[in-house]
Amino acid sequence: MVRMTNMTLAVPDELMAVMKKHKDIKWSAVAREALWDKAKVLELMDKLTSKSKLTEKDALEIGRKINEAVARRHGLL
Repeated sequence: MVRMTNMTLAVPDELMAVMKKHKDIKWSAVAREALWDKAKVLELMDKLTSKSKLTEKDALEIGRKINEAVARRHGLL
């Protein structure tokens, strides 16, 4: 059997209203699946970057240049 820890989280009132309208949905399962999806992406990113020599500063600079090039290509700059 898988051991599970309880977690409390806050949601905006608007979201809670939607959740209340759909009581048939197992919202804890939806949240658990979303958390797993995010965790898998983070694990993949960790694996891909584990041997990288780029610093965070380098990565941010590359990202800035890419964003600028995309903006230029689409006539936004």
